Amino acid sequence: MICEISREELDNYYERSAKKINTDSYYDPELFSKYNVKRGLRNEDGTGVVVGLTEIGDVQSYIMDGDRKIPLEGRLIYRGIDVYDLVNACMSEDRFGFEECAYLLLFGELPTREQLDEFNAVLACNRSLPDGFVRDIIMKAPSINIMNKLARCVLVEYSYDPNQEDTSVKNLFRQSMELIARMPLLAAYAYQAKSHYHDGNSLYIHRPREELSTAENILCLSRPDCSYTRLEATTLDTALILHAEHGGGNNSTFTSHVVASTGTDIYSCIAASLGSLKGPKHGGANLKVMEMMAEIKENVKNWNDDGEIRDYLVRILNKEAYDNSGLIYGLGHAVYTLSDPRCVLLKKKAKELAKEKGRSEEFQLYEKIELLGPEVFNELKRTNKPMCANVDFYSGFVYDMLNIPKDLYTSLFAIARIVGLCAHIIEEVTRNGRIIRPAYRNVGEAKKYIPLDMRK
Repeated sequence: MICEISREELDNYYERSAKKINTDSYYDPELFSKYNVKRGLRNEDGTGVVVGLTEIGDVQSYIMDGDRKIPLEGRLIYRGIDVYDLVNACMSEDRFGFEECAYLLLFGELPTREQLDEFNAVLACNRSLPDGFVRDIIMKAPSINIMNKLARCVLVEYSYDPNQEDTSVKNLFRQSMELIARMPLLAAYAYQAKSHYHDGNSLYIHRPREELSTAENILCLSRPDCSYTRLEATTLDTALILHAEHGGGNNSTFTSHVVASTGTDIYSCIAASLGSLKGPKHGGANLKVMEMMAEIKENVKNWNDDGEIRDYLVRILNKEAYDNSGLIYGLGHAVYTLSDPRCVLLKKKAKELAKEKGRSEEFQLYEKIELLGPEVFNELKRTNKPMCANVDFYSGFVYDMLNIPKDLYTSLFAIARIVGLCAHIIEEVTRNGRIIRPAYRNVGEAKKYIPLDMRK
């Protein structure tokens, strides 16, 4: 009987089965060229395969001169507005800008003061969860990884929505506003459940405050005493703006387009995108940076000695240190070449916050690695590849200075990116209308069917 199989026997079965599956680690690289496979949806020159059109976001980092790619300083454009202009305006006026950014991405234009006030009021009204949701959905079956819990909570929200399947613009916008408003609560409460039931810590469930910005509410919800400084809140606000959108080609946003193209509900689209965002090659990358930096700080005794830092970076690249992957995490990007504007802008706030927190020496170590890493890479690999620090290089450091638990790092990405995802889902549903259906070339061998009793 199946029910009589022991746990040990099940484990042995899984182990034996695993040895029969996927015996070849990689396909022959020549097959990709033979069949003109755009591996990873990338052209041979590293540029992304163009699979759709969008008016929401744009990433610019090079120009093509014939077959030659000429690197440029990176630019990130939200609905035609340079993110430098958006963030610098908020910094110079010392105000919060994530909500303005959300309005821009959803509507395609900057709001007037009255429009922004109304938008903020609607968000505030939606910063609540259905009765019993925290007790019945979040506190029960807490997840070790908050991103999995976020995806589950988003899917369960479908059950509480009286108009789940309607994909009209009005309904999609209503659902988007609710998701944007609720995501900080879902993340904060999911973390509290994990911290309490898995880590044995005290449980804190705070209510959001209507008069606070998204960034302020995140800090208030995630801290036992709800306290924060103005600089802490504006720094987090900047991080949220910079993570809100990154064009249609990034993995999680492309996922939202793929799923939305089937005509399914918005909750299914967002849950799928959250699964994508969780991955360490995507939204979880800043955790790898923090782990790597912790090892560097432990093994490099003199943080002011460029030679000692270079030697350790060589060890990392030679797969002799950290995780033996040969990667300096946080350096390099699939699109950006000379600079990542998100990194440039977040670095400004990181420097300011490090001074307030008494961690300027640590910030300077980050700066040195940002400078020395590309040099060491090109010397070792004998290339002259342009390489810049990406946003993940400083974001984990910023979150650490904000005393945000590591469990919430990727969730903060999700809280911000939910805006861009919703904008892209609405765009896909209303303007494209064709299911996304790429092709895979089958390179397996033909086999004859053998009757069951004749098999060995």
